Amino acid sequence: MNLDFLKALLTAAAPSGYEARASLIWKTEAETFADRISEDHYGNVYAEINPPADGQAGRPIALMGHLDEIGLMVSHIDDKGMIAFLGVGGWDPQVLVGQRIRLLARDVNTGEGDILGVIGKKAIHVMDDKDKNKASKLEDLWIDTALDLEEVRRRVPVGTVGVIEQPPIEQNGHLISKALDNRAGAFIVLEALRAMKAAGVGLHVVAVGTSQEEIGCFGAQVSGFHLDPAAGVVVDVTHETLQPGVEEKKYGVVPFGSGANLAVGAMISPVIVRQMQAVAKAREIPVTLSASPRYTGTDADSLALARAGVPLAVVSIPNRYMHSPSEMVRLSDVQACIDLIAGWVESLNGVQDYTRR
Repeated sequence: MNLDFLKALLTAAAPSGYEARASLIWKTEAETFADRISEDHYGNVYAEINPPADGQAGRPIALMGHLDEIGLMVSHIDDKGMIAFLGVGGWDPQVLVGQRIRLLARDVNTGEGDILGVIGKKAIHVMDDKDKNKASKLEDLWIDTALDLEEVRRRVPVGTVGVIEQPPIEQNGHLISKALDNRAGAFIVLEALRAMKAAGVGLHVVAVGTSQEEIGCFGAQVSGFHLDPAAGVVVDVTHETLQPGVEEKKYGVVPFGSGANLAVGAMISPVIVRQMQAVAKAREIPVTLSASPRYTGTDADSLALARAGVPLAVVSIPNRYMHSPSEMVRLSDVQACIDLIAGWVESLNGVQDYTRR
């Protein structure tokens, strides 16, 4: 497993709509083995093996993992230089208090770089009883850069985005970092494509690092229409179920070490799920199942409805502390997802019939 690549992806500051830093790392890695690389105006980046010759038709298999992460956007600067912000994606405000923030304030004209700040909140010493018993809201928090007002207003205009500043940590077979949702998925689809290339797969397969999943799965909608794939796999994270407060009755039995998780539900192709289960059994790849009776909350919900519809599977990595500065996955589960996706594509022979039955 190429951990240097994964850690580089996780370190990149790239919230929804501003994925360029992560997509550049992903694209640079893809250039080491893929047959064709491209990107679109919406922030999606594509890596292909066995693309058809110009003018020839053919519907590929698409593998999607989103490159964006949840972040913040500056909405106001007060007369003391304190920065108010809105969420980009879904935050629990409690996890933001005291966190360091990287503001993407880089100016290509002046050469000035990013700005680091800290999310402030009234200290407990100056809270009254009412404050102490009140949960934090985004509007109660601010970003403090320690810069003077003039410099803040010059370098951090309204609309500037930022992300948590939290480097990845590897410990006891686990990886802890911000943005594992879903740089781990973007990593998996490219590593699965690399494995297919090494195995001599002859099918046209496209890995996509998608944009803007955290604010509505918009990148998958754009790339799904563009590719018109014959089948697809979406990779994301799911809730690891040994952590306190996560109910197995709702989320299934998905502990660390259980491998790849397969969603089952209305948006999912039962044919592909059965194919993947057969591959998992033949190759001794651990898998679990989780119920998604309606939508999946992933890029699959957009991809499944692209053009005339795309039969697909959702493969997920068990993840603790989702949408926090310190998400956690087990590396063996990441590898299981790579092995399952690569093995499934390698197993395909001839034209596939994905009619539900």
